[in-house]
Amino acid sequence: MPDPTTGPRQIDQQIDRRSLTKAFTASLTGTSLEWYDFAVYSAAAALVFPQLFFPNSDPLTGTLLAFSTYAVGYVSRPFGGFVFGRLGDVIGRKQVLVLTLLLIGLATFLIGLLPTYATIGVAAPIILVLLRFAQGVGVGGEWGGAVLLSSEFGDPRRRGFWSSAAQIGPPAGNLLSNGVLALLTVTMSDQEFLSWGWRIAFLLSAVLVAFGLWIRLKLEDTPVFRAIQERGDQPAAPIGEVFRTQRRALLAGVLSRIGPDVSYALFTVFVITYATTVLGLSRGQVLTAILIGSAFQLGMIPLAGAISDRVNRRLVYGIAAAGAAVWPFVFFPMISSRSTALLVLGVVVGLALHSFMYGPQAAFVTEQFSTRLRYTGSSLAYTLAGVVGGAVAPLAFTALLSGWGTWVPVAVYVFVACLLTLVGLALGRDPDPAEDEAYLIQWSAPVTPPGTAAT
Repeated sequence: MPDPTTGPRQIDQQIDRRSLTKAFTASLTGTSLEWYDFAVYSAAAALVFPQLFFPNSDPLTGTLLAFSTYAVGYVSRPFGGFVFGRLGDVIGRKQVLVLTLLLIGLATFLIGLLPTYATIGVAAPIILVLLRFAQGVGVGGEWGGAVLLSSEFGDPRRRGFWSSAAQIGPPAGNLLSNGVLALLTVTMSDQEFLSWGWRIAFLLSAVLVAFGLWIRLKLEDTPVFRAIQERGDQPAAPIGEVFRTQRRALLAGVLSRIGPDVSYALFTVFVITYATTVLGLSRGQVLTAILIGSAFQLGMIPLAGAISDRVNRRLVYGIAAAGAAVWPFVFFPMISSRSTALLVLGVVVGLALHSFMYGPQAAFVTEQFSTRLRYTGSSLAYTLAGVVGGAVAPLAFTALLSGWGTWVPVAVYVFVACLLTLVGLALGRDPDPAEDEAYLIQWSAPVTPPGTAAT
């Protein structure tokens, strides 16, 4: 066993590299698979759900209704944050992550089997909303645990990089889901895709979730949580304790997430509607742009996390937020030419700015909370921000476009969201690796048998 007197600078040498690699992989693959499920729904809400589940309305109204069910997946996240966040601080990270993976996978698979409005009438959109709610509950409990799974196995002084494993999940899932949808749209007619082809993407979740479970069930819980257990330091009422003692941390975490959520919704969800309905571009052109932007994110997110470990984390995050606030005012005029190349460039830059917010985000949010309340606090911050950020953004974008007939209010909306993120960063604190190092050193220390003098 490592020497318990080892100083903080040697923590990196104490970490079990094999377990760390497994944890990083489990965090990355699990969130990628779960975000595949979530992203398939997001794309389908723009492409097929208005016709299949919300008929008898004009196309824009149908899109608004479909995005309303998209928003349900965010509104339901706080339920997941409350339930699973609490459990994560009481019973451990691993067990909760298995439950969330099962919940999201089952809900997505059932969406793939759901009859449409033409078959069962109004029951179809009602069941769709309920399944979307279940997806959101699972994702709400997933994020905090996935972040902690990789970061609590790693060096707390490199938390930006190790916690980015969970952050790679959304673009990886988005890349996979849009790739599947793009392949389906290319290989079949519009009628075939609307009739049954879209279901394939949802049914594939059964295979993907089975793979994710296989990886997660082989893991032990994190060294930090095991040290908390040995101390008997689990909180009895973590939700109440967070709201009572960590209010500033919670506010900082919530505000810091709003800008990235809104920006991501613009460049991965709303852009599909805007480019196809306003500019007249094909679905394939838009999906290709999103695929390319998501592919770049796979490398940029961990890079941004690693940079934030070496430079002030809030500074890296803040510069990206400022850039994201301005970029929509460049993006919309750029793509008005209907050039595919400019659309790709605009989406890539937009998602690059998002990456440099999103990469450091997991570390920043978790660092706001004390170690024993970290799962609950970060889950609540993540899910509450989703309600006011990503949940309403596509719906608000579509309503603003419909009401004003121009992209300008949409760009202003993103600008304000990013300003709120800058306020959250100003309220937040810088990392304190000593909090984790104390737990890691204690957990790795040899236990002195009762009645034996320590030497």
